[in-house]
Amino acid sequence: MKLHIIDTGFFKLDGGAMFGVVPKTLWQRSNPADENNLCTWAMRCLLIEDGDRLILIDNGIGDKQDAKFFSHYYLHGDATLQNSLKAAGFSPEDVTDMFLTHLHFDHCGGGVKYKNRDGALELVFPNATYWSNAAHWEWATKPNAREKASFLKENILPMQESGHLKFIEPQTPSPIPQFEIFYADGHTDKMMIPIMEYKGRKIAYMADLLPSVGHIPLPYVMGYDTRPLLTLNEKAEFLNRAADENMVLFFEHDAVNQCCTVQHTEKGVRLKEAFSLSEL
Repeated sequence: MKLHIIDTGFFKLDGGAMFGVVPKTLWQRSNPADENNLCTWAMRCLLIEDGDRLILIDNGIGDKQDAKFFSHYYLHGDATLQNSLKAAGFSPEDVTDMFLTHLHFDHCGGGVKYKNRDGALELVFPNATYWSNAAHWEWATKPNAREKASFLKENILPMQESGHLKFIEPQTPSPIPQFEIFYADGHTDKMMIPIMEYKGRKIAYMADLLPSVGHIPLPYVMGYDTRPLLTLNEKAEFLNRAADENMVLFFEHDAVNQCCTVQHTEKGVRLKEAFSLSEL
């Protein structure tokens, strides 16, 4: 198995929204904000090369929305999905499995593109199976008012309309045998956290269960989460396991740190060390 980081650029989100009830005087130590209270976040995807399968986890924000939409998120950086795939030695046509942790626009927007100027849409990965799960698909396609702005139909429906969408179901063997899946319901319904074996270690792609090193303390829960108290319990369960097993946590959104490990301390689970994926 080989792992390739697929960087898709940076964006900005309000620091208060990203850290919920935690005061700025605390969270700004790890995630400094600009003059508009915005913090920079990565959209870091992971490509798994294993035998005849090439599995991409999440795909960034894409480029389908208009200038007004993007003006809210201050996209920046030189990296793009296509260029990062090319740098790894692949094209979108090579991807066999497009695994989506959840269907918020910054995680799945890069999987669908405009085919032409008349507004027709097509898949970016024409040979891939797009993986979600039935409960989350229902949640995303019939969104509640709180999350409606995060679930964009142009990002989601073409997966199903193309015939490329398949569902992974809890309590059944994963159709992607490389992954164990941890289901989390605090951020959004049935977000999937994939865990894989790599060089004798377990690596977890943390998506929005743990956006950054700065979110490791349990109360540091995003204001975006639909069930923040449930997130507390899910984080506690996962971080305790990660400390027990010396698991590597891979960050999708941390703008500085690619990976970390955690450890048990008198104050609870805390950062052990941060490092790049290439250091494994």
